[in-house]
Amino acid sequence: MKKLIALLLVFTAFLFQSCLKDQIRYTYTMAIPVYKSKTEVYANIRSNTPLPVESPGKLFITGNYIFLNEVDKGVHIIDNSNPAHPVLKAFINIPGNLDIAVKGNTLFADLYTDLVVVDITNPLAARFIKYIPQVFPGRDFGGGFVADSSRVIVDWIRKDTTVDYSTYLSWDRKDVMLYASSGTGGMQNNTNGGNPNGIAGSMARFSIVDNYMYCLNSWQLRTYSLSNPLDPQQASVVNMPWNIETLYPFRNKLFIGSSSGMFIYDISNPAVPVQEGQFQHVTACDPVITDGSYAYVTLRDGSTCSGSASNQLDVLDVTNMSSPFLLHSYTMTNPHGLSKSGDLLFICDGRDGLKIYDAASPGNLRLKEHITGLETYDAIAWNNNLIVVAKDGLYQYDYSNPVSLTLRSKISVNRKK
Repeated sequence: MKKLIALLLVFTAFLFQSCLKDQIRYTYTMAIPVYKSKTEVYANIRSNTPLPVESPGKLFITGNYIFLNEVDKGVHIIDNSNPAHPVLKAFINIPGNLDIAVKGNTLFADLYTDLVVVDITNPLAARFIKYIPQVFPGRDFGGGFVADSSRVIVDWIRKDTTVDYSTYLSWDRKDVMLYASSGTGGMQNNTNGGNPNGIAGSMARFSIVDNYMYCLNSWQLRTYSLSNPLDPQQASVVNMPWNIETLYPFRNKLFIGSSSGMFIYDISNPAVPVQEGQFQHVTACDPVITDGSYAYVTLRDGSTCSGSASNQLDVLDVTNMSSPFLLHSYTMTNPHGLSKSGDLLFICDGRDGLKIYDAASPGNLRLKEHITGLETYDAIAWNNNLIVVAKDGLYQYDYSNPVSLTLRSKISVNRKK
């Protein structure tokens, strides 16, 4: 009798589980790519009507202009003749754009994996010249999504979708991105050495030194001759450790940040960079800048390139470039980009705002001012004007009095509802 009861209980549990499976529903946010033909995309790489800033990224300043990346969308052209009243003048549509650099009258930008060349002789009438394929790494969208390589993704349409248990088990679409909505089950989606070409932020992935451009693509350093800026020619390719991320030029050196360390390359022969030194650290995102004697490296967690990293600023002694060593580490909250002007060091400490240090003694930094209430990403300090990219906009400060920075202007983010 006991055996019969046990069998009935097992059978009932099985039926209950089967019924429960039939009732389980999974709610996702589905992201559907919007494509355009390459011909249509190239035709629209020009100066169009200015657009509001929605998702600010990296920046580059040259002359009276700020070129500000709109993440995955293109480049804002900002007239900064008067930092107290910057003016959005035009927008260049470049899908998949994250990085920008300028040499004279030529703008270079990434379009997903490709490098595009744009004539900005008149920045308000920019025109597309050419593209160079496969310069940068392919985009990993996650979730098994595979983009149509014959076209270009220019936008995403997002909508919620709910599927039953059997559909969840058999879901195998590769043409959309699918990730769990909140609260449901299911899958989860994973100072510049006086550069005459202009100044890039510390998060830059490629840079220009004199007549050469240096580009990073996760595991390679690619060098292009810019003897004719409108027609870059590849000069060399240097294989590097995996996950190189940022590049900062200083005189005849390249300081390269990776998730595992900082590398110094000598470009005395600009066509063929040669590794001169390196400093290893725990796995973390790693922007780096230098003044020639010291390198300043920010490490942060909470990102795809972090391991068990702490959030800190490492100051390295690089007086001997072949053997850099750690001078001191400083605790931070979640540091990103940084910039230096004279003895002033500016740290974009993520959600903890902007921090300004007296770096006259790099082994004993002194905090001079801490501006909170903004989530900072990158900064460029030049000629007493500090430009800061933050989550909610583009800020400019007068730092002629470093004890009390003065806000000159802000271009606020205008996100879509």
